[in-house]
Amino acid sequence: MATTEDIGFMKEALKEAKKAESKEEVPVGAVVVVDGKIVGRGHNLKEKSLDPTSHAEIVAIKKAAKRLKNWRLKGATLYVTLEPCIMCVGAMVQARVERLVFATRDPKAGACGSVYDIPADNRLNHRIVVEEGILREEGEALLKGFFKRLRTQ
Repeated sequence: MATTEDIGFMKEALKEAKKAESKEEVPVGAVVVVDGKIVGRGHNLKEKSLDPTSHAEIVAIKKAAKRLKNWRLKGATLYVTLEPCIMCVGAMVQARVERLVFATRDPKAGACGSVYDIPADNRLNHRIVVEEGILREEGEALLKGFFKRLRTQ
């Protein structure tokens, strides 16, 4: 169930996604929140950085860890506009992110219920509470618009 706080932080993730789009990157954005404050922001930078690990979530997690001076993001919620992939969920598990909120599913690469369900895998040492669908329409519209423009170019 979406709270006013969840909607507000997802809007911040959408702002990050728009930054990615302005750089001709796939429009995905993320923010890491601890104690009601954003401690890390990120958007996709794979094309610009030539780094396949430069997903929005990874960028935001790295910034949060640096700011908090701790790789353990205890009590953190990560808001992201697209369901995370295997790599990003793996980083969230390693960082001990407590909660994940995402806007829209990724039926081809999603690792939080679409293709895999890593956050719920009880074989891992850490599980993540997942909520989805917060501002789904806005997240989907950004992605669909981006890929439609790519196909017409």
